[in-house]
Amino acid sequence: MSDKYKVAILGGTGMVGQRFLSILSGHPWFQVEKIAASPRSAGKSYREAVEGRWKLDISMPEEIGDITVEDVSDVEKVAEGVDFCFSAVDMAKDEIRAIEESYAKTETPVVSNNSAHRWTPDVPMVIPEVNPEHIEVIRSQRKRLGTERGFIAVKPNCSIQSYAPVLFALREYEPKEVVVSTYQAISGAGKNFEDWPEMLGNIIPFISGEEEKSEKEPLKVFGHIEGDVIVNATEPRISSQCIRVPVLNGHTATVFMNLAKKPASIEEMLEKIENFSGEPQRLKLPSAPDPFIQYLRDDNRPQVKLDVDFGRGFGISIGRLREDSIFDYKFVGLSHNTVRGAAGGAVLCAELLAAKGYIEHK
Repeated sequence: MSDKYKVAILGGTGMVGQRFLSILSGHPWFQVEKIAASPRSAGKSYREAVEGRWKLDISMPEEIGDITVEDVSDVEKVAEGVDFCFSAVDMAKDEIRAIEESYAKTETPVVSNNSAHRWTPDVPMVIPEVNPEHIEVIRSQRKRLGTERGFIAVKPNCSIQSYAPVLFALREYEPKEVVVSTYQAISGAGKNFEDWPEMLGNIIPFISGEEEKSEKEPLKVFGHIEGDVIVNATEPRISSQCIRVPVLNGHTATVFMNLAKKPASIEEMLEKIENFSGEPQRLKLPSAPDPFIQYLRDDNRPQVKLDVDFGRGFGISIGRLREDSIFDYKFVGLSHNTVRGAAGGAVLCAELLAAKGYIEHK
């Protein structure tokens, strides 16, 4: 693309905002024009605003350090001069819903990492390889908002990324019952080990809201557009447990599943998984991993230390697909929770929206 889209990062000082900025550094399509955050950061240079609070294990991109942080609540000012926004604001859900709609109504599309609009019926919740057609509901959303180009799109929760795409790759076998346990990194809580030293050598068997998201969000992703809204799928039925573990980056999932239709063999299933790709790969989007899913045949893989950065963190690693003594089959999945599962998933979604003409230059 000859002219880059100008982007604002809403909530740019938090961990996900930092990940957005690191991914967008040198991006071929998108240029960070503005960074917005809470009033306590507004007016400072970005370098000053995150001093002592840079949470990633990679350095802050030099080109953003001198950008002056703006007040995220000054919607008209922040939206002026940018083509669209990424949202990672840290507010109450009703406040997030309101502020994201306010930006959309300035004719500035919002691609959000937040959960506040995931259950708004005309807001697409997109894993680009799985349900790219859901972005077509934006036409209905624009009618509701009274906009011509403004809209909101969201990405699903980080906890479903390491298994939902595999269930979709195996959809012809009709997964009907799934039991999943996710072992989730501390960066999913916006923290590192300096912030959360009590996580060293520790496991916490509860993450607020995660089990509900893990069980229900795949059903919206697997659903379909009916009229002006997205209607959820009814299967598979999913039961989950979500556990916080002492890992910085990387959500691991153990998955047990029953299938309505039995494959001829495990090798047939592996062929479906390894050959699965989607619209991002066909369009050769800048952030699209190719392959999207890697299957690792060693019994001790995937591992966080070895595999979390597969496809620059945009890919998914699967292993140990085998028959089970109670369920039909089981496998282990791994995804990078702040790349594929958060900021990177939103960036890939924005690339899809731009390629399909939903994001345009103002």
